[in-house]
Amino acid sequence: MSTTPAFHGVRFAFGTLTVLPVRVHRWDREAARGGMLCAPLAGLVVGASAAGLGLLLLFLGAAPLLAAVATAAVPAALTRGLHLDGLADTADGLGSGKPADEALRIMKQSDIGPFGVLTVVFVLLAQVAALAQLYSGSWARGALAAAGAATAARLALTLAARGGVPAARPEGLGAAVAGVVPAGAAAGAAVAVTVVATACGAVFGPYGAVRTAVAVLAALAAADLLLRHCVRRFGGVTGDVFGALAETSATVALVALTLGG
Repeated sequence: MSTTPAFHGVRFAFGTLTVLPVRVHRWDREAARGGMLCAPLAGLVVGASAAGLGLLLLFLGAAPLLAAVATAAVPAALTRGLHLDGLADTADGLGSGKPADEALRIMKQSDIGPFGVLTVVFVLLAQVAALAQLYSGSWARGALAAAGAATAARLALTLAARGGVPAARPEGLGAAVAGVVPAGAAAGAAVAVTVVATACGAVFGPYGAVRTAVAVLAALAAADLLLRHCVRRFGGVTGDVFGALAETSATVALVALTLGG
């Protein structure tokens, strides 16, 4: 009995965006489309795992800062650090000031330059600082932020894979998923995730609902600005750019959730 396209999409999402033992059987455009639409689901699993470890440490008596460090480490571990590596490579490519071909060559090199190192350091510091503040105020807010940020980060990938966004190279993950998601489906996914996130934030009252919605929208807006800049600079998206978008979205979402008291 053949499996459904939706099943292949779920396998594609978890097999390419996490280290979970999920084998991808199909790499065609249909499977890639389903996979990128299911990316927020993979993000939710990653975020829930991160929140779970953070809460466990809190309940065992750990300080909020230690719980925040552990929470930030889980997404890195569940992606083999690929998103952070993509962030570093993209920062090196953008920071080089070179033409597109040379910048893409810099991004493919195995070493990390000063732009990449600084960017990763400051992004991780921002994530840990935000999570520590949220955990200090409420373990529930911290857990919701961890899950929501990871989900928003993968939603940014869904939007980046929408039609009209070209690939910078003819090979790699960027080429495999570039333009596979219809614009309407990407918008529908964004609305659905934002509505669910807002409903979860409503647990903390009307202001919590608004703040959560704003955090998701801010994360997506930041990712879209970065995406447009990368398309202008590199001529399209790459796997590294997708990683940079995920880390940027997660960081903006976490920081936004700390604002406003």
